[in-house]
Amino acid sequence: EKLLKLLQAIAFQIGNQVSYSELGQLCGLDSKTVEKYVVLLEQCYVIFRLGSFSRNLRNELKNSKKIYFYDNGIRNAIIADFSLTESRSDIGVLWENHIISERQKKLEYDNMWRNSWFWRTTDQKEIDYIEEGDGQIHAFEFKWNPSAKYKMPKKFLENYSRSTFSVVTPDNMEEFC
Repeated sequence: EKLLKLLQAIAFQIGNQVSYSELGQLCGLDSKTVEKYVVLLEQCYVIFRLGSFSRNLRNELKNSKKIYFYDNGIRNAIIADFSLTESRSDIGVLWENHIISERQKKLEYDNMWRNSWFWRTTDQKEIDYIEEGDGQIHAFEFKWNPSAKYKMPKKFLENYSRSTFSVVTPDNMEEFC
C-alpha cells in the first residue's frame, strides 16, 4: 500500500523536482526508505532519475532530481487516467516523460555513453534535458505544440556558450529518439 502511494506521488510529479522527504511525508515513509524504494524501482526499470546539471555556478540548482517513468502507460495506470491525448491537462509532462525515456532507451540500445541532466536556476529558468558527450553539451527543450516558441535561457547561453540547443516536438522527434 505504501509503495503504491509512493508510485502515485511520483506519477503526479513527473517533470518536476522531487524531494525524498516530501514524498515520504505524502506516503507515511521516512526519506531513507523512499530512497531505497526509488532505487529498487529503478533496478526494476519502472522509473529512472535525472539529476540537475551544475558547474558550481551560484544560481544553478545542485543535487536536485526529477523522476521519470520508462513507460507512460504504467504511469497512467498508477494514477488511473487513460484520457484521450487532446483532453489531457498533463500532456506537456507526458510528452517530456515520453521523449526523455525514449532517449534513455536509445542511448542504452546504441551503447552510447552520455551524461544526462536537467538544468534549473534559483530564479526558475529551466532546460528540460541536458546531454553531455564527446566533450560537447547539448541542451533540449520538449514542446508538445510544434508552434510553441522557446528561447534558450540567457544565463545558460552566457555560461555554456559552446553548447548546442534544440527544441524537440512531435514533428522532429525521430532525430532525437
